[in-house]
Amino acid sequence: MELRHVELVREPPAAPPALEEAFRFSAALARRHYENFSLASLLVPRRLRKHIFSLYGFFRTTDDLGDEAAGDRLALLDRWEKELEAAFRGEARHPVMVALGETARRFDLPIEPFRKIIQANRMDQRTHRYRTYEELLHYCDHSANPVGRLYLMLFGYRDEGLFALSDATCTALQLTNLWQDISRDLKKGRIYIPLEDMEKFGYSEEDLLRGVVDERFRRLMALEVDRARELFHKGYPLYRHLTGFLRVEVRLFSEGGLAVLRKIERLEYDTLHRRPTLSRAEKFSIFLRTLVGHGSAP
Repeated sequence: MELRHVELVREPPAAPPALEEAFRFSAALARRHYENFSLASLLVPRRLRKHIFSLYGFFRTTDDLGDEAAGDRLALLDRWEKELEAAFRGEARHPVMVALGETARRFDLPIEPFRKIIQANRMDQRTHRYRTYEELLHYCDHSANPVGRLYLMLFGYRDEGLFALSDATCTALQLTNLWQDISRDLKKGRIYIPLEDMEKFGYSEEDLLRGVVDERFRRLMALEVDRARELFHKGYPLYRHLTGFLRVEVRLFSEGGLAVLRKIERLEYDTLHRRPTLSRAEKFSIFLRTLVGHGSAP
């Protein structure tokens, strides 16, 4: 049975839902995927909560169109982008977009970051290999960086210097997730490890498909982990320019990502056979350390 939020992209309601009903729809989406929300979300100001859920509803639906929907995903993403345009005109019918349109108007959010996220999911349909690290960074600039920028704008931050720090953090988080999920992505026919890096260490696509974990693979993944860690360190000062919930949340994302990278190292980079994750106890420990200001990065 198809997910309701995806089904409504195929067949939108004849008339848009009431605004509060639309916000409830996005909030329900968020709560069903609560694992994607950190403990710091408990600290979010009440006046912003429904708008954060509104953004999340868009992110979730877009990702599900790109990863879970049956049939022609590119056609569905095209429909979704038209509904995005309708939302910015105040004419959307999909509940997620009805809520998003109000959030965009309330906080003067531009349409371009939302377009880039949709485009990232088109990339996933068309591009299954990345030749260079620069090509992979271009993908992250569409799939991850707009998310951070939108959250900053929601909280009233529009400084280009802060956007640059956010981009570094969001790209680091995306790369960390990719290195966690190498096996999952292989099952979808996708390889995100840059092919030029594989060639540098004499590790082939055939080796990857066979699940070979040897010194070549470990050196290859050490390079990718180091790159992600460098980006975390580059973006880490962002939290110092923020206040309240967002200050905690941003630092928590960095601390959590760095902890996952350390887990990958402790597994001797073998994420082909074991997916490194943080336990609830580890997440809670990071949360507490972040609240009292004792992080692991500079």
